[in-house]
Amino acid sequence: MEKTVHSFPLHPECPDLRRLADNPAEALLRAEADIVAAENAAEADRYRRLEDLEEAQQDGRGITRRTFVAGAAATATATALATAQFVTASASFAATRTGTLVHVFLYGGLDGLSLVAPADDPVLAKARPDLLLGDDSLALGRGFKLTSAFKPLERWLRAGQLGFVPAVSDERLSRSHFQAADACNLGGLPSETGGRGWLDSLVDNLGKGTAFRSVGIGSTLPRSLVGTNGALSMNSVGSLRLNGEEKYRAATEKAIRGLFTGINHPVEEAVQDGLGALATAQKLAAKPYQAAEGVTYEGVGNAFQQLAQLIKGGANVRVATVGMGGYDTHENQGTRSGGQLHRRLNELAAAMAAFFTDLGDRAADVTVMVSSEFGRRVASNGGGTDHGHGGVVTVLSGRKLAGSLLGTWSGLDELDSGDVPEYNNMFNVYGSVAQGRFGLTTAQVDRIFPRQKFTPMKLYA
Repeated sequence: MEKTVHSFPLHPECPDLRRLADNPAEALLRAEADIVAAENAAEADRYRRLEDLEEAQQDGRGITRRTFVAGAAATATATALATAQFVTASASFAATRTGTLVHVFLYGGLDGLSLVAPADDPVLAKARPDLLLGDDSLALGRGFKLTSAFKPLERWLRAGQLGFVPAVSDERLSRSHFQAADACNLGGLPSETGGRGWLDSLVDNLGKGTAFRSVGIGSTLPRSLVGTNGALSMNSVGSLRLNGEEKYRAATEKAIRGLFTGINHPVEEAVQDGLGALATAQKLAAKPYQAAEGVTYEGVGNAFQQLAQLIKGGANVRVATVGMGGYDTHENQGTRSGGQLHRRLNELAAAMAAFFTDLGDRAADVTVMVSSEFGRRVASNGGGTDHGHGGVVTVLSGRKLAGSLLGTWSGLDELDSGDVPEYNNMFNVYGSVAQGRFGLTTAQVDRIFPRQKFTPMKLYA
């Protein structure tokens, strides 16, 4: 009969688990690792004594760690401590152009006409006289102007690296925050996508990478990264660490590495990549992050700082997400300095400017795309705006863009039930941003958005 001491089951080959850790889970894990190491050493010694290497190969029992399935308790512990945190599938596609795409999602439904709007438009003057952009707005191409809240990004606007696509929507989007945000993040309806995020599908085309190749900054993984590629979700670089007690982490990591080495199983590569990610994160977090001279991060900028730390630290981030709330402006909207929406947009612009300044030369390989679940109605409701369609997608890129106002615009003479018409399909915009960033073929983008015939747009110069 198995004996127990202080709730620790005794293993015949490791009788005193209490010496290994104060809790049973980590003690069992390292006990199993020690046993496996001993078994592997004995197996290796046996094969070294074989006179014919071919005989060893024919024997079919190379060091494949026969106890991979054995030791269920320890294996389950290892899975809980390790693989659930960072298992990532490795795509077999050819490598694409390097770089990073950051998708910033503005939750609540951004009023795109408070970001960019046609200058001196009679329809707007009549429908929203209290929400017109101010005289301090920045000039854009094709007779549009940009809110003064985006002045922190004026340098990139003048350099041809900041552009806006107006009148963006999709027929799948309703006026429900939940439904529309879900469709935007999945790249279609759940029934069309199987619940898989469009950014996770994009990663399929980006070849092998580190465990950091898809990262969500925040406490929960966004729907756009849900899928088969094992995206990481974290509030900060320093928060990415192995579960368990801190004083045992080094020993636990060593045990996990031993348990998942030489097992001839796909999870081996995933675990080793994951342990590498943990090591990278802890190395980066070992000393306070030093941004470029003159750069400070505030508000949503703190999320961008984590990305800058990863990118500058060589983590090879390919896709990343940042979320920002506060855009459901039914009242007290304010489009000018001091207004609620103006302040939110200014915080976002300052964060993006800090991010690109901090990256320096590395910004050449980065594209930031900002979107929201839907736009808002053209008419003011007397201080705010209600849910609508025809929003705006913002693109800040290290590559020069085709203009400051991108895509199709045919005016506001004929509204869509009070909304800005859909002149530019949302998923054509998303796909074209990704295509330009990574050099994807049209066929590759087609596979990212099920039941959507992708039509490329000219967004880059």
